[in-house]
Amino acid sequence: MSLPRREDLPRYVAPLPEWLEDFGLRYAWAIVAVNLVGTAFGFYYYLPQFSFEPVVMWPFVPDSPVATLFIAGSLALWKLGGQQKWLDALAFFGCIKLGLWTPYVLLAFKSDFSYLHWAMYNFLFWSHLGMVAEAFLIHRYSDFPVWAVGVAVVWYGFNDLVDYFVPIVGEPHHTTVPAEWTGAVYDHSLAAHDVAAAGAVVLTLAATFLALSTRVKKLEAD
Repeated sequence: MSLPRREDLPRYVAPLPEWLEDFGLRYAWAIVAVNLVGTAFGFYYYLPQFSFEPVVMWPFVPDSPVATLFIAGSLALWKLGGQQKWLDALAFFGCIKLGLWTPYVLLAFKSDFSYLHWAMYNFLFWSHLGMVAEAFLIHRYSDFPVWAVGVAVVWYGFNDLVDYFVPIVGEPHHTTVPAEWTGAVYDHSLAAHDVAAAGAVVLTLAATFLALSTRVKKLEAD
């Protein structure tokens, strides 16, 4: 399968060098496999949180493993010739948002993550940054139509809503932040909640800007 042409896009929407994009697309099946393993590990990592979350809200809890599932699906469908542009947009948003939110939280509350072994801390940090790199492969085979970006905005906007502001059922459903732990419960009135929420909202907006900018710049290039 020949690789899609690399268009002349500005660096802020296509920051990876062409050789790295080509490498990622050429070995897309390996990246799919890595992401599926990461998805399985991610769901395992969230098992303790599932134990106290309402079952109806479970789809909105494991944000990172869902994002790696999205990118695995996006790349796999592209390789199989059955591309779904809404899935491409979800994968882009998920990898940008969760790929940056996790390192942001790990740095913002580094002392509170002292219970993590240094290897696990670094694994979480660098593997999530790898998700960001994956996101910038998608522009090679998808053009982010506005309706598909809208699907991703609704999904991740709703996630922000129930994670931090209006949980609908139970308490806020964001990934547990150790800085909110009081020793008995997670206290979402603490400042740590606002810090985590601010990062999530800003990154949702950033992903929206980047996706729409990619759309515009690809149209201009054509």
